[in-house]
Amino acid sequence: MATTLTERAAALSDVGLSPLLKLSELQAYYGVSNWTVYAWIRRGCPSEPLPGKGRRFDLAQVRAWVAENSDSDAA
Repeated sequence: MATTLTERAAALSDVGLSPLLKLSELQAYYGVSNWTVYAWIRRGCPSEPLPGKGRRFDLAQVRAWVAENSDSDAA
């Protein structure tokens, strides 16, 4: 079973999918706090809400959003 982001991405790429990251995984990827990620969400960072309180993030979409918003301290 794939456990790292790289392993999950490789396993899913064969079928044209990308893994959705948890908040903690996105924090670790960018080296930011949960407060920063929540601020990004308020400013329009793409995320997929889950039933209840959770969210998941498509890394490709978040990367594009960060690149477009880097002039406003997105990263």
